[in-house]
Amino acid sequence: MEAVVIGVGLHPFGRFPGKSAIDMGADAVRLALADAGVTWPQIQAGYVGSLEVANPDAIVGRLGLTGLPLRGVFNGCATAGVSLAAAARAIETGEHDLTIAIGFDKHPRGAFAADPSVAGIPSWYGQTGLFLTTHFFGMKINRYMHDHGISHETLARVAAKNFRNASGNDKAWRRTPLSVEEILASPVLNYPLRQYMYCGPDEGAAAIVLCRADQADRYAGKPVRIRGTGFSTRRLGAFEVQSPSVPGGESAPSPTVDASWAAYERAGIGPEDVDVAQLQDTDAGSEIIHMAENGFCKDGEQERLIAEGATEIGGALPVNTDGGLLGNGEPIGASGLRQVHELVRQLRGDAGARQVPGTPRVGYAHLYGAPGVSAVTILSL
Repeated sequence: MEAVVIGVGLHPFGRFPGKSAIDMGADAVRLALADAGVTWPQIQAGYVGSLEVANPDAIVGRLGLTGLPLRGVFNGCATAGVSLAAAARAIETGEHDLTIAIGFDKHPRGAFAADPSVAGIPSWYGQTGLFLTTHFFGMKINRYMHDHGISHETLARVAAKNFRNASGNDKAWRRTPLSVEEILASPVLNYPLRQYMYCGPDEGAAAIVLCRADQADRYAGKPVRIRGTGFSTRRLGAFEVQSPSVPGGESAPSPTVDASWAAYERAGIGPEDVDVAQLQDTDAGSEIIHMAENGFCKDGEQERLIAEGATEIGGALPVNTDGGLLGNGEPIGASGLRQVHELVRQLRGDAGARQVPGTPRVGYAHLYGAPGVSAVTILSL
């Protein structure tokens, strides 16, 4: 049985003093239910993700105590991809007919901080500064630029594109366009990445309602198919965030490579069939690397493609049309569902000022998180 998306809801991303993450989540759920034309008591099961909220299933106190199974999910920045895949799988296996995926978070200002021991890493890794993700991503893209001929200007072009796209998104956090020159003039945080090349932790929520494809005509929302999903943890030898060391010899591919090809195989399509993509842009360098890891180009081709405008809204493969993480920030539990919200709007043709020209039919959502996990979702009409 195939699962389809029939409702999407998105609480704005940003800073909302005095409003809890659970209340943001409840708002997103109500929007998704209204989009689908269903009520909360009709939902048969759900999956809810959050980093900051210890018991995110408590959201039922805001929506209604119907007794439904609402399972908590957490897989780092890939959380929302996993919650959506689980909600789809519950339909595909025949367990339920109508499910929901929910995500919300309310992060404090500054970089994510934690004790390395929670990730199974020795304390020295944190004491030397390597547990700071901004440090890791700076080192990773610096090596990639050296190996594949990527310029500083290309980093800035990615960031400028995403801020420009966010300016047309009334639910984005950072909606002020910045030029390539302004981005290159901002302070270096972790070389070669500058202030405006990083996303920031923030607050927000999103929800997605799914049903059986053969029952979609019962509901209001225009259905969008879940064509394929993929999820992978890291392999031995992969160079990933929070890896204290990498064995010598041949390196292993990123979990993104494994997750993407699992999703392509399940969907029965290839990267050449994708019309619009949402890629994890924790920083501008990550978007560049993830273009290749998800199969959209070869390593090093990004320099030319980005210069030619291929990833712009009117380009051959629009990437992060709603501003991505750079424009929206990252409330971890909600971030991947924001991606799906944007893809559903694009495929329905109602993305407004940022609508991809023509009739996009296939959308691609990718997430990457610590300590080396990746989730991919492929959608289509």
